[in-house]
Amino acid sequence: MTQNQKITLASRPQGEATAQNFALVAETLPAPGEGQILVRHHYLSLDPYMRGRMNDSRSYAQPQPIGEVMIGGTVGEVVASNNPHFKVGDHVVGMGGWQLFCLSDGKGWQKVDARAPIQAYLGALGMPGVTAWYGLNKIITPKAGETVVVSAATGAVGSVVGQLATLAGARAVGIAGGADKCRYAVETLGFAACVDHRAADFAAALKAATPKGIDGVFENVGGLPLELSMRRLNDFARIAICGLVASGYDGTPTPLSNIAVMLATRAKMQGFIVSDHLDVWPVALAELGALALAGQLKWHETIAVGLTSAPEAFFGMLKGRNFGKQLVKLV
Repeated sequence: MTQNQKITLASRPQGEATAQNFALVAETLPAPGEGQILVRHHYLSLDPYMRGRMNDSRSYAQPQPIGEVMIGGTVGEVVASNNPHFKVGDHVVGMGGWQLFCLSDGKGWQKVDARAPIQAYLGALGMPGVTAWYGLNKIITPKAGETVVVSAATGAVGSVVGQLATLAGARAVGIAGGADKCRYAVETLGFAACVDHRAADFAAALKAATPKGIDGVFENVGGLPLELSMRRLNDFARIAICGLVASGYDGTPTPLSNIAVMLATRAKMQGFIVSDHLDVWPVALAELGALALAGQLKWHETIAVGLTSAPEAFFGMLKGRNFGKQLVKLV
Protein backbone atom coordinates (compact mmCIF):
# COMPACT_ATOMS: atom_id res chain seq x y z
CA MET A 1 0.00 0.00 0.00
CA THR A 2 1.16 3.52 -0.80
CA GLN A 3 -1.61 5.45 1.00
CA ASN A 4 -2.26 6.08 4.66
CA GLN A 5 -5.60 7.20 6.06
CA LYS A 6 -5.88 9.05 9.34
CA ILE A 7 -8.48 10.88 11.39
CA THR A 8 -7.46 14.28 12.73
CA LEU A 9 -9.09 16.70 15.16
CA ALA A 10 -10.68 19.33 12.92
CA SER A 11 -12.21 21.53 15.67
CA ARG A 12 -12.78 21.59 19.41
CA PRO A 13 -16.21 20.46 20.65
CA GLN A 14 -18.71 22.95 21.96
CA GLY A 15 -20.61 20.73 24.37
CA GLU A 16 -20.88 17.14 23.14
CA ALA A 17 -18.37 15.99 20.54
CA THR A 18 -19.77 15.35 17.05
CA ALA A 19 -18.53 13.85 13.80
CA GLN A 20 -17.87 17.40 12.55
CA ASN A 21 -15.03 17.69 15.06
CA PHE A 22 -13.06 15.08 13.07
CA ALA A 23 -11.60 14.97 9.56
CA LEU A 24 -10.58 11.97 7.45
CA VAL A 25 -7.28 12.65 5.69
CA ALA A 26 -5.41 10.60 3.07
CA GLU A 27 -1.66 10.94 2.58
CA THR A 28 1.20 9.27 0.77
CA LEU A 29 2.79 6.62 2.92
CA PRO A 30 6.45 7.50 3.65
CA ALA A 31 9.22 4.92 3.66
CA PRO A 32 11.03 4.45 6.98
CA GLY A 33 14.30 6.33 7.32
CA GLU A 34 17.36 5.38 9.31
CA GLY A 35 16.36 3.89 12.70
CA GLN A 36 12.66 3.97 11.86
CA ILE A 37 9.92 1.36 11.65
CA LEU A 38 6.63 1.34 9.75
CA VAL A 39 3.76 -0.27 11.66
CA ARG A 40 0.53 -1.45 10.06
CA HIS A 41 -2.15 -1.11 12.72
CA HIS A 42 -4.51 -4.03 13.28
CA TYR A 43 -6.57 -2.53 16.12
CA LEU A 44 -7.20 0.93 17.54
CA SER A 45 -8.19 1.46 21.18
CA LEU A 46 -10.95 3.95 22.02
CA ASP A 47 -10.81 5.30 25.57
CA PRO A 48 -12.61 7.98 27.61
CA TYR A 49 -9.44 10.07 28.15
CA MET A 50 -9.52 11.00 24.45
CA ARG A 51 -12.59 13.17 24.97
CA GLY A 52 -10.79 15.25 27.59
CA ARG A 53 -7.84 15.76 25.27
CA MET A 54 -10.16 17.28 22.65
CA ASN A 55 -10.79 20.27 24.94
CA ASP A 56 -8.36 23.17 25.19
CA SER A 57 -8.27 23.14 28.97
CA ARG A 58 -5.85 22.49 31.79
CA SER A 59 -5.40 18.79 32.48
CA TYR A 60 -2.72 16.22 33.23
CA ALA A 61 -1.70 16.21 29.55
CA GLN A 62 -1.52 18.69 26.69
CA PRO A 63 -4.68 19.09 24.57
CA GLN A 64 -4.95 17.24 21.28
CA PRO A 65 -3.54 19.63 18.63
CA ILE A 66 -5.91 20.75 15.90
CA GLY A 67 -5.08 19.24 12.52
CA GLU A 68 -3.01 16.35 13.90
CA VAL A 69 -3.88 12.67 14.04
CA MET A 70 -6.05 11.80 17.06
CA ILE A 71 -4.11 10.23 19.90
CA GLY A 72 -4.78 6.57 20.62
CA GLY A 73 -3.24 3.24 21.47
CA THR A 74 -2.77 0.75 18.66
CA VAL A 75 -1.47 -2.75 18.16
CA GLY A 76 -0.17 -4.03 14.87
CA GLU A 77 2.67 -5.49 12.84
CA VAL A 78 6.01 -4.09 11.70
CA VAL A 79 5.90 -4.09 7.89
CA ALA A 80 9.22 -2.32 7.26
CA SER A 81 12.17 -1.71 9.55
CA ASN A 82 15.48 0.12 9.60
CA ASN A 83 15.70 -0.31 13.36
CA PRO A 84 17.86 -3.13 14.80
CA HIS A 85 15.44 -3.65 17.70
CA PHE A 86 12.52 -4.56 15.44
CA LYS A 87 12.15 -6.89 12.50
CA VAL A 88 9.44 -7.25 9.89
CA GLY A 89 6.65 -9.40 11.31
CA ASP A 90 7.05 -8.30 14.94
CA HIS A 91 3.73 -7.59 16.66
CA VAL A 92 3.96 -4.35 18.61
CA VAL A 93 1.84 -2.06 20.77
CA GLY A 94 2.21 1.69 21.09
CA MET A 95 0.52 5.06 20.66
CA GLY A 96 0.01 4.96 16.90
CA GLY A 97 -3.13 7.10 16.78
CA TRP A 98 -6.28 6.99 14.68
CA GLN A 99 -4.64 5.89 11.43
CA LEU A 100 -3.82 2.81 9.39
CA PHE A 101 -0.03 3.14 9.55
CA CYS A 102 2.50 4.77 11.85
CA LEU A 103 6.09 5.77 11.13
CA SER A 104 8.20 5.77 14.29
CA ASP A 105 11.72 5.69 15.64
CA GLY A 106 10.58 2.79 17.83
CA LYS A 107 10.51 4.71 21.11
CA GLY A 108 7.42 3.81 23.13
CA TRP A 109 6.70 0.68 21.10
CA GLN A 110 6.82 -2.72 22.75
CA LYS A 111 6.80 -6.21 21.29
CA VAL A 112 3.90 -8.36 22.48
CA ASP A 113 3.58 -12.03 23.36
CA ALA A 114 1.75 -13.69 20.47
CA ARG A 115 0.35 -16.37 22.79
CA ALA A 116 -2.47 -13.94 23.67
CA PRO A 117 -4.73 -12.21 21.12
CA ILE A 118 -2.86 -9.08 20.12
CA GLN A 119 -5.84 -6.79 20.78
CA ALA A 120 -5.71 -7.82 24.45
CA TYR A 121 -2.64 -5.58 24.76
CA LEU A 122 -4.98 -2.62 24.30
CA GLY A 123 -7.25 -3.90 27.07
CA ALA A 124 -6.78 -6.32 29.95
CA LEU A 125 -3.09 -6.85 29.16
CA GLY A 126 -2.37 -3.21 28.41
CA MET A 127 -3.03 0.28 29.77
CA PRO A 128 -6.57 -0.46 31.06
CA GLY A 129 -5.32 -3.55 32.87
CA VAL A 130 -2.47 -1.66 34.51
CA THR A 131 -4.92 1.10 35.46
CA ALA A 132 -7.08 -1.47 37.21
CA TRP A 133 -4.07 -3.09 38.88
CA TYR A 134 -2.67 0.20 40.18
CA GLY A 135 -5.90 1.70 41.49
CA LEU A 136 -6.85 -1.49 43.29
CA ASN A 137 -3.46 -2.52 44.69
CA LYS A 138 -1.93 0.88 45.43
CA ILE A 139 -4.94 2.94 46.52
CA ILE A 140 -7.79 0.64 47.60
CA THR A 141 -5.51 -2.14 48.91
CA PRO A 142 -8.40 -4.53 49.61
CA LYS A 143 -8.33 -6.92 52.52
CA ALA A 144 -10.01 -10.30 52.54
CA GLY A 145 -13.70 -9.94 53.32
CA GLU A 146 -13.92 -6.24 52.45
CA THR A 147 -16.47 -4.92 49.93
CA VAL A 148 -15.17 -3.15 46.83
CA VAL A 149 -17.63 -1.38 44.52
CA VAL A 150 -16.62 -0.96 40.88
CA SER A 151 -18.47 1.38 38.51
CA ALA A 152 -18.46 0.60 34.77
CA ALA A 153 -17.90 -2.94 36.00
CA THR A 154 -17.89 -4.62 32.58
CA GLY A 155 -15.68 -2.02 30.90
CA ALA A 156 -12.04 -2.53 30.00
CA VAL A 157 -10.82 -1.28 33.39
CA GLY A 158 -13.69 -2.23 35.69
CA SER A 159 -13.83 -5.83 34.56
CA VAL A 160 -10.19 -6.33 35.55
CA VAL A 161 -10.67 -4.54 38.88
CA GLY A 162 -13.49 -6.89 39.87
CA GLN A 163 -11.53 -10.01 39.01
CA LEU A 164 -8.40 -8.83 40.84
CA ALA A 165 -10.45 -7.82 43.89
CA THR A 166 -12.07 -11.26 43.99
CA LEU A 167 -8.69 -12.97 43.69
CA ALA A 168 -7.54 -10.85 46.66
CA GLY A 169 -10.40 -12.25 48.75
CA ALA A 170 -12.59 -9.16 48.64
CA ARG A 171 -16.29 -9.06 47.77
CA ALA A 172 -16.59 -7.27 44.42
CA VAL A 173 -19.87 -5.47 43.69
CA GLY A 174 -20.28 -4.05 40.22
CA ILE A 175 -22.31 -1.18 38.82
CA ALA A 176 -23.18 -1.50 35.13
CA GLY A 177 -25.79 -0.37 32.62
CA GLY A 178 -28.36 -3.03 31.82
CA ALA A 179 -29.32 -6.54 32.88
CA ASP A 180 -27.07 -8.24 30.31
CA LYS A 181 -23.95 -6.47 31.56
CA CYS A 182 -24.84 -7.20 35.18
CA ARG A 183 -25.40 -10.86 34.39
CA TYR A 184 -22.02 -11.06 32.64
CA ALA A 185 -20.31 -9.40 35.62
CA VAL A 186 -21.61 -12.05 38.01
CA GLU A 187 -21.66 -15.18 35.86
CA THR A 188 -18.45 -14.67 33.87
CA LEU A 189 -16.28 -12.16 35.73
CA GLY A 190 -17.07 -13.50 39.20
CA PHE A 191 -18.50 -10.38 40.86
CA ALA A 192 -20.49 -11.21 43.99
CA ALA A 193 -23.26 -8.90 42.79
CA CYS A 194 -23.89 -6.28 40.12
CA VAL A 195 -26.39 -3.42 40.20
CA ASP A 196 -28.03 -1.83 37.15
CA HIS A 197 -27.62 1.96 37.38
CA ARG A 198 -30.39 2.41 34.80
CA ALA A 199 -32.97 0.67 36.97
CA ALA A 200 -35.56 2.68 38.88
CA ASP A 201 -34.54 0.99 42.15
CA PHE A 202 -30.79 1.61 41.69
CA ALA A 203 -30.28 3.21 45.10
CA ALA A 204 -32.15 0.47 46.96
CA ALA A 205 -30.42 -2.26 44.95
CA LEU A 206 -26.96 -0.87 45.73
CA LYS A 207 -27.81 -0.74 49.43
CA ALA A 208 -29.03 -4.33 49.34
CA ALA A 209 -25.88 -5.47 47.51
CA THR A 210 -23.63 -3.87 50.14
CA PRO A 211 -25.23 -4.90 53.47
CA LYS A 212 -21.96 -4.40 55.38
CA GLY A 213 -21.17 -1.07 53.75
CA ILE A 214 -18.37 -0.25 51.29
CA ASP A 215 -14.65 -0.36 52.03
CA GLY A 216 -13.33 0.50 48.58
CA VAL A 217 -14.68 2.28 45.50
CA PHE A 218 -13.05 2.11 42.09
CA GLU A 219 -14.70 5.01 40.30
CA ASN A 220 -14.81 5.21 36.51
CA VAL A 221 -18.02 7.18 36.08
CA GLY A 222 -18.82 9.85 38.67
CA GLY A 223 -22.32 11.25 38.97
CA LEU A 224 -25.00 9.23 40.75
CA PRO A 225 -23.00 5.98 41.08
CA LEU A 226 -20.30 7.81 43.05
CA GLU A 227 -22.83 9.76 45.12
CA LEU A 228 -24.70 6.64 46.17
CA SER A 229 -21.51 4.70 46.87
CA MET A 230 -20.27 7.47 49.16
CA ARG A 231 -23.44 7.14 51.25
CA ARG A 232 -22.42 3.55 52.05
CA LEU A 233 -18.77 4.16 53.01
CA ASN A 234 -17.35 2.39 56.03
CA ASP A 235 -14.78 4.03 58.28
CA PHE A 236 -11.40 4.41 56.60
CA ALA A 237 -12.77 3.53 53.17
CA ARG A 238 -10.61 4.20 50.10
CA ILE A 239 -11.84 5.69 46.81
CA ALA A 240 -9.72 5.51 43.65
CA ILE A 241 -10.84 8.02 41.01
CA CYS A 242 -9.90 6.67 37.60
CA GLY A 243 -12.42 8.45 35.36
CA LEU A 244 -15.54 10.60 35.36
CA VAL A 245 -17.14 9.64 32.07
CA ALA A 246 -20.63 10.59 33.27
CA SER A 247 -19.77 14.27 33.35
CA GLY A 248 -17.04 16.80 32.87
CA TYR A 249 -16.29 16.41 29.17
CA ASP A 250 -18.99 18.90 28.13
CA GLY A 251 -18.00 21.40 30.80
CA THR A 252 -20.47 20.12 33.40
CA PRO A 253 -18.77 19.70 36.78
CA THR A 254 -19.00 16.55 38.87
CA PRO A 255 -20.47 17.66 42.21
CA LEU A 256 -19.98 15.99 45.57
CA SER A 257 -23.26 16.61 47.35
CA ASN A 258 -22.24 15.18 50.73
CA ILE A 259 -18.54 15.83 51.25
CA ALA A 260 -19.07 15.61 55.02
CA VAL A 261 -19.11 11.83 54.74
CA MET A 262 -15.39 11.96 53.98
CA LEU A 263 -14.75 13.56 57.35
CA ALA A 264 -17.15 11.34 59.26
CA THR A 265 -15.66 8.13 57.88
CA ARG A 266 -12.06 9.38 57.66
CA ALA A 267 -12.09 8.03 54.12
CA LYS A 268 -9.42 8.63 51.48
CA MET A 269 -10.19 9.76 47.93
CA GLN A 270 -7.35 9.79 45.42
CA GLY A 271 -7.33 10.49 41.73
CA PHE A 272 -4.61 8.92 39.62
CA ILE A 273 -3.25 8.80 36.09
CA VAL A 274 -1.58 5.49 35.31
CA SER A 275 1.09 7.05 33.10
CA ASP A 276 2.50 8.71 36.24
CA HIS A 277 3.48 5.27 37.51
CA LEU A 278 5.51 3.69 34.73
CA ASP A 279 7.76 2.03 37.29
CA VAL A 280 5.02 -0.47 38.22
CA TRP A 281 4.00 -1.36 34.66
CA PRO A 282 6.41 -4.32 34.28
CA VAL A 283 5.19 -5.88 37.54
CA ALA A 284 1.53 -5.28 36.72
CA LEU A 285 1.81 -6.56 33.15
CA ALA A 286 3.68 -9.68 34.26
CA GLU A 287 0.98 -10.48 36.81
CA LEU A 288 -1.86 -9.81 34.37
CA GLY A 289 -0.20 -11.87 31.64
CA ALA A 290 0.29 -14.82 33.97
CA LEU A 291 -3.35 -14.68 35.05
CA ALA A 292 -4.50 -14.55 31.42
CA LEU A 293 -2.39 -17.52 30.37
CA ALA A 294 -3.70 -19.45 33.38
CA GLY A 295 -7.29 -18.72 32.35
CA GLN A 296 -7.92 -16.61 35.47
CA LEU A 297 -8.45 -13.28 33.69
CA LYS A 298 -11.35 -12.79 31.30
CA TRP A 299 -12.41 -9.87 29.12
CA HIS A 300 -15.03 -8.87 26.58
CA GLU A 301 -14.64 -6.71 23.47
CA THR A 302 -16.87 -4.53 21.30
CA ILE A 303 -15.28 -4.22 17.88
CA ALA A 304 -16.16 -1.66 15.20
CA VAL A 305 -14.79 -2.31 11.72
CA GLY A 306 -12.88 0.20 9.63
CA LEU A 307 -11.20 3.50 10.46
CA THR A 308 -14.24 5.54 9.40
CA SER A 309 -16.30 3.81 12.10
CA ALA A 310 -14.07 5.22 14.87
CA PRO A 311 -15.96 8.48 15.61
CA GLU A 312 -19.38 6.84 16.07
CA ALA A 313 -17.84 4.00 18.08
CA PHE A 314 -16.12 6.62 20.23
CA PHE A 315 -19.38 8.47 20.92
CA GLY A 316 -21.09 5.20 21.75
CA MET A 317 -18.33 4.27 24.18
CA LEU A 318 -18.72 7.60 26.00
CA LYS A 319 -22.44 6.85 26.43
CA GLY A 320 -21.86 3.28 27.64
CA ARG A 321 -23.12 1.52 24.51
CA ASN A 322 -20.05 -0.71 24.33
CA PHE A 323 -19.74 -4.00 26.16
CA GLY A 324 -16.21 -4.40 27.47
CA LYS A 325 -13.24 -2.93 25.65
CA GLN A 326 -14.09 -0.72 22.67
CA LEU A 327 -11.81 -1.43 19.71
CA VAL A 328 -11.71 -0.59 16.01
CA LYS A 329 -10.47 -3.35 13.70
CA LEU A 330 -8.35 -1.78 10.98
CA VAL A 331 -7.38 -4.84 8.88
